[in-house]
Amino acid sequence: MGEPRTASPRLFLEALERHVRPATFPLAVRMIPQGEPVPEGARRPQRDLGIQTATCQAIGIARRYGWTLAVGREDIPCPLTRVALGFDPPVPAYTEGHLCEGMYTADLAAGARTEAEVPKFPTGSYGAILIAPLARADFEPSHFVLYANAAQVLLLVCAALHKRGGRLTSSFMGRIDCADILVETVRARAPQVILPCYGDRVYAGTEDHEMAFAGPWSAAAEIAEALPALHRGGVRYPIPTWLRYTPGFPPRYASLAEAQRRGEGT
Repeated sequence: MGEPRTASPRLFLEALERHVRPATFPLAVRMIPQGEPVPEGARRPQRDLGIQTATCQAIGIARRYGWTLAVGREDIPCPLTRVALGFDPPVPAYTEGHLCEGMYTADLAAGARTEAEVPKFPTGSYGAILIAPLARADFEPSHFVLYANAAQVLLLVCAALHKRGGRLTSSFMGRIDCADILVETVRARAPQVILPCYGDRVYAGTEDHEMAFAGPWSAAAEIAEALPALHRGGVRYPIPTWLRYTPGFPPRYASLAEAQRRGEGT
């Protein structure tokens, strides 16, 4: 079997804009290995914006402002994210569940189980995250992510399954969704639905109706081809409501209609 075909960011974007119509910019993401230089044109939150950003916040800036950002350890104030991305090693205060207990979990044991399930890169694997709108991405992405409403995500799920069939598998914990977007997508090597976490909504302004969809870049070409095929088959967005039916009305409306039929009042 040959190597999987890859889509150009622009062609993938054109398919998304035509058939999915997301309200914010779909993004290309690349994990930059430790020791590899960061592209000069990318904004660094601390250096260029004078702030540190939660990772979900950096994603929010990229998808709403259309900026290209490179985010390293020094840019991220969230210690949970630094562990998930492999920028810092896990320590007992983390692994024992202290950061979950009393907030997300009832006790330490449940907190420890939760922290153990957070997707994590090996410590020291990567030096930075490069995030750019697909329209401006001048690099080969490792994966993509876009935020959308549930109906749009439904279409993306159908597109991801159009060629191979079956089901997508996604899992949720309600926190640290940046680990799902950035780590699990690479680890699973398959598209997935992302439930934006509590922090994503607090720090990145993600709205109540929004979900996200992420996938490895190797899946972009198939999705780009599947979207027009689904459209031709009648699976499309906006979802067309069935309107060709005769509606029913309250009984008093029927009395008026009968009087109209008899010509009364004319």
